[in-house]
Amino acid sequence: MKLIVGLGNPGPKFKGTRHNTGFEVIDEIAQRHNAKLDQFKYNSQYSVIHVNEQKIMLLKPLTYMNLSGESIKPMMDYFHVNKENLIVIHNDLDLPLGKIRLRQKGSAGGHNGMKSTIAQLGTQQFNRIRVGIDRPPFGMSVSDYVLGEFSKEERMELSDVIDTCANACEDWFSKSFIEVMNLYN
Repeated sequence: MKLIVGLGNPGPKFKGTRHNTGFEVIDEIAQRHNAKLDQFKYNSQYSVIHVNEQKIMLLKPLTYMNLSGESIKPMMDYFHVNKENLIVIHNDLDLPLGKIRLRQKGSAGGHNGMKSTIAQLGTQQFNRIRVGIDRPPFGMSVSDYVLGEFSKEERMELSDVIDTCANACEDWFSKSFIEVMNLYN
């Protein structure tokens, strides 16, 4: 089984915020495969889709961003998913809006959801897709920025990025992550 995790915060208050780009990618993949994220376990919402005789789990931790690993790790253990079959999708302040980066390992880069995931998994070596959201304007706090919504213009650009991330995940269904990295980086 492969596991695709999108990081974000649950609830309508956070829908459409910069912090929830990971959730948006999961929603896009689910929509493409007519899947409903209607199963719940270990404080997460998920669905399992079947593609070319393999199981792919789409997962949204409901722990809030800073505790994401507390949902991801038990799900991996319960469903016997090894770290090579994991992708974590998260927002990244260090990338311009519209850019993505695929990596097989790396630090949390100050991202609390990734800090939690790394701590729970006990390793920095797992696949991830970083979705650029850019830096906040001068004088705005990072917290206010990531919990804020995209402008209309940003939302149009983000729509293409969400599609690209979903495409990368779907390519991973039949290719190695290194092959997918070479296609999208």
